[in-house]
Amino acid sequence: MPTHDKNDCMKDIYINGNSRVSIESENDIVSKVFIDNKEHKFEPDDLQDKNQYALQVKRNKYQKFLNHQFENFVVLTGAGSSVNIGEGKLKGRLLSHLWDDVEEELTKETLSKFCELVHYNDKVGDEFVKNLEKLLSCANSAKEYIKSEEVDIQNTIEKIENLIKSNCELELPQDSPHKVFLEKITKRKVTLPRAKIFTLNYDTLFEQAGRLGNFTIIDGFSFSFPRVFSGRNYDYDIVQRDNSRVKEEDNFIRKVFHLYKPHGSIDWEKDLKGNILQKSNAEKPLMIYPKDSKYENSYEQPYFEMMSRFQQNLRKDNVILICIGFSFNDKHIVTAIHEALEQNPSFQLMVVSKGIDSLNKFTSELFRLAQSHSNIVLVDEVFEDFARFFPDLKTYNQDEHRKLVVNLNEGQDD
Repeated sequence: MPTHDKNDCMKDIYINGNSRVSIESENDIVSKVFIDNKEHKFEPDDLQDKNQYALQVKRNKYQKFLNHQFENFVVLTGAGSSVNIGEGKLKGRLLSHLWDDVEEELTKETLSKFCELVHYNDKVGDEFVKNLEKLLSCANSAKEYIKSEEVDIQNTIEKIENLIKSNCELELPQDSPHKVFLEKITKRKVTLPRAKIFTLNYDTLFEQAGRLGNFTIIDGFSFSFPRVFSGRNYDYDIVQRDNSRVKEEDNFIRKVFHLYKPHGSIDWEKDLKGNILQKSNAEKPLMIYPKDSKYENSYEQPYFEMMSRFQQNLRKDNVILICIGFSFNDKHIVTAIHEALEQNPSFQLMVVSKGIDSLNKFTSELFRLAQSHSNIVLVDEVFEDFARFFPDLKTYNQDEHRKLVVNLNEGQDD
């Protein structure tokens, strides 16, 4: 049986209860493939690529899991759904990449002085750990009581936030996976609740993909101009009224999805009257910048409405949540998922990420639980490939699942 050990070359690429796909590599070349904890035996004259074989088995397994018409379908995307995507030179970036951009903007010497000034001390050797979120948290705490003639803390914070903002002004490329993904997840019975996407990204790639594919996006803003935000807009749907119809039934149109942005958006802005507007070229976009006060900021509008809807959706019957490219470092988001795992017996969770190793306390617990519970799936896959291999949905079939308890206070099981 393969074991998960970060010191060897074993790597899990799919975990769901007793179903598992793992690979063992030598010099970055796959040498062994394990299917459901048993080594797959290749014939001596078998010329097929072992890595490709493992990928195909993995995709067959998650396609089978997804090949149902889930009653409530929720997607949560993080930076992994935007990274390296964009038209022209500007591509989606991870926070670790943005650290490099900040260093180039400020110079390494100035950034080092700034880190020392705000007491950001995380280092590996002589180099600072590239944790921009923690740096901004330290800076926002320090700006009120630390003054320096060399480095202006408030001015530097604004420069970093402006750089983050400018890096979110992405244009959708022709080969973007967003439109492909939308086409597939909206192929649902129109009588079922609409697919719901919660994205933590500030960019508008999903909005651009929706417009390109002629989708109707219910995003909390009015359909009149100017587009003004109101949470009640999420309670509306789009139906077609035929003058000649005989039955008095609503005819729900296809290609509709809900879009929520719990951390704000590059195209949201508040006017002098306090109205939240959606507009291009917003001068001061409503965005919760990465820092430890994200949790507190999520209690303000419009973020509060987004988070409330997220919690409500995870409490519904027969719901699946697919997390794509999400690091599980956001306390308010993780808390809602934690609650759903413990309180909702019909909740199913799929985590799609580049690498499914245990990254923090919560993902360590997910890694443990996924090995024994059939309602948690971990998939090593990038968004582009996941969108391509996502199956067309079929009739929903809900299995019963054992009650589980998420234990974050004790060590992992071996």
